[in-house]
Parts: sequence; C-alpha cells; structure tokens
Amino acid sequence: MQDSQVSRRQILTAAGAVGAAGALGAFAAPAAAAAETSASSSRLIAYVGSYGSVAGTGGIDVFDVSAGGSSLTHLSRVDQPNQAGYQIYAPKLRTLYSVDERKTDGRGPVGPPAAVHAFAVNQSDGSLTHLNSQLAPGPFPTFLSVDEQRRVLVSAEHGSFDHVEHIVRKPGGGWTHEYSYDDAAAIMYGIEKDGSLSEIRDIRVLTGHGEDPNTSPQVAGHSQASAHAHSAVFDLSGRYVLVQDKGTDHNFVFTFKDDLFTLVSTHTWPNVTGPRHLRFDPISGHAFMTCELSSQLASLSFDVSSGKLHLLDIVKTVKATFTGYNEPADVRVHPNGKFVYVNNRGEDTVTWFGVGPNGSLSWAGNVPLAKSLNPGVAARSFAFDPSGTFLLIADRPANAVKYCTVDGATGALSTPVAVASLADPAFVTFAELRA
Repeated sequence: MQDSQVSRRQILTAAGAVGAAGALGAFAAPAAAAAETSASSSRLIAYVGSYGSVAGTGGIDVFDVSAGGSSLTHLSRVDQPNQAGYQIYAPKLRTLYSVDERKTDGRGPVGPPAAVHAFAVNQSDGSLTHLNSQLAPGPFPTFLSVDEQRRVLVSAEHGSFDHVEHIVRKPGGGWTHEYSYDDAAAIMYGIEKDGSLSEIRDIRVLTGHGEDPNTSPQVAGHSQASAHAHSAVFDLSGRYVLVQDKGTDHNFVFTFKDDLFTLVSTHTWPNVTGPRHLRFDPISGHAFMTCELSSQLASLSFDVSSGKLHLLDIVKTVKATFTGYNEPADVRVHPNGKFVYVNNRGEDTVTWFGVGPNGSLSWAGNVPLAKSLNPGVAARSFAFDPSGTFLLIADRPANAVKYCTVDGATGALSTPVAVASLADPAFVTFAELRA
C-alpha cells in the first residue's frame, strides 16, 4: 500500500456563498397521525434528507414526532438541496446544516454546485428558511460536524471513484497512460452569529491510495484507488477533529488552533479495512467506528493528551451465519453507553452490540430492513431520539422512514415499522425545539 500524505490548501473568500433561498413545497405522503402535544414547551422534530437521483425528488422533509415516536406528521419541506445526504442541527444557533452531496458539473453548470447549506429553524413548527450556502470545492460532501462555541462547521468530502486517463510519454520513449482522481478533503467553514456560513477557513486535502485493485467488489476492486474522506468528527474535548479516510485505511487526527488544521497523529489500519463513520460515547469516552470494506465494527480509546487512537476490540458486523457481501454504514451509541448499533448493507439489518467496560464488543441481535439493490442503494442512516427510547431509520429501498422501540436494558429493537412514505430517504436527524 502506498503511504498516504496530507497537504493543506487554504482557500479564502473566493469560495463564497453560492446558494439562494430554498423554496418550501408540498409533500404528498399521508400523515401517520395527528401530532401529540406534551406538557412541556419542547417539541421533537425529525428532519429527513433525501436523494433526487434515483426515485426521489431530493430536499429535506420536516416531521412532527409524536410522544413515543410511533407516528410522524408531515409539516413542511424544502426542495433543495437535491442530494441531501447528511444534516446536523445546532440547537444554540437554531440552525440546520445540510450537504448537497454531488459533484459539480464543471463548465455548465447544468445543476447547482456541490455545497453546504445553512437553514434557520423556526422554533414553533420546525420549518426551514434558507440562510445561505458555501461552495464545496471538492466533490461529494458527505458528513458534517459542528462546534457551536467556536462557530465552526467541518465537512468531509469523499470524492468520486471516477478517474481521468491521460496520455503521457515514457521517459525512455514510447507512450503510456496515467490516472488522476478527485480530491478528498476535510473542510473547515466559519459560522456567523445568525448561523449562516462564512468563508472557508482551511482545507486539508488527503492524498495517496490503498491497495488497488483490492479484494472488495466495490467499484470492481478500485474503491481505494484514491483517498476518500468519509467522516470528520470532533472528539469529546473539542480539541481535535478525527477524519476517517476509507480510501487509504487511515484515521487522521487534527487540531484546529487559529482556524488551521494541524496534523497531530495518524492511525493505520490493515489493507482493505475502509474506515467510514466514527462516533464517541460521552459516558466511557470510547470511540466506535464502522469499517466499510472489511465489514467490521471497531472500539477504540482516544488519548486526549497525545491525540492518538488505540484499538480495544474489533468484530464482524454481521451474524456469524451470514455468508454474503456486506458493507456497514452508520454507527450510533445508545445514550446509556451500553450498546452500539450499526446498519448493514448486504445483510440489510440494524444490528446492536453490547459494550463491556474495557470496550469489548459482543453481537447481541439484529432486525431486518428492506432488501438493498446494492450497498450503494440501501438503508444509509438511523438516529435515536434524545431519550434513547426509539429509533428512526431512513430505509431507502423501502422508500420509507421506519420506527423501532429500544429496550434500554437489553439493547433490543422491535421489528421496524414504516411510519412515513418518502422516496429515496438518505438521512434522519432530530431537533428539540423550544419556543
């Protein structure tokens, strides 16, 4: 495997705002039930981002969540971004941020450029008002993390798998070809006091590649021909950003003092592991990461003094009797810290694991999801409500948002039930509103 290198490209205000206000539109899916009101002034909203590339129309749909979560009432939607593959809510700023997960089409433009969008959240009904957007200089922004205190948003840009073939002259004579690929990067955006996005403050472009071709059937074994940043996560101290590079089998740990990324450590995985998404457990301090290409779940400790990761345990994400190809996607830690959940694309399940005090992992159970067309067209995300009593799943092949109850003592999920119809749902996130 060629070792990975990390370079800095600091891009200033030339990468300015590119978006216009998103328009609210009607949504034809029937409401599951009337919204239930609680005794408190809080209201739970679910935002569901969708893709517009296969069967859906894209955009973000806004749902009122009943007490207990067993019914969703559709409230409103915004039609853009068209490829709304990831969202995050900043409660103090009362702002929802979303990616537009696409590759800018170049000289057209036939469609909008890849971008990150900011929406003001109405605290009465959850409706979204577009504030602005900022260009994503690389293709396919796929993950967001926010630090409200420092007013910083970090995006991971995956890049595509496509290559450009160039004809080149060999030094000793004759002709051959060489390949070039999209950049993958971690990007730091500033945030204004009103929640809108300011200029890009710094970029770290990831370079190098993993084993190419490799044993994975993904992209005919060329999934690691270049770097692919798949998540960028703040640690619990807020001092570090951890970037998971699926393409080179590395975690990169950065500090971000003075609005600049500084690399402090690198964790290297075996060939064809594919580190994808990472989440921290606030109770134990451990981190849990899905390994997309090896179909594994890893638990890790993180040393805040050195910024280094240490492996505690790693297990397969599928049941021992499963024999097909599988790629885990998202990972979530239950609020009580006792269980970790992943969604499997191939086995097509949400699976949970018990977590021991030393970070050990033990397979505990799973529930079925709709059959995936392939790992790229499968259930991509799920989210716990703030209390951890239920789960909502964006089940893309089913064109539905599904609901499960969660047993906090055993970790067990009930069989998923569709509670809203929605074409190509990609991502679910919750917001507690307080008028």
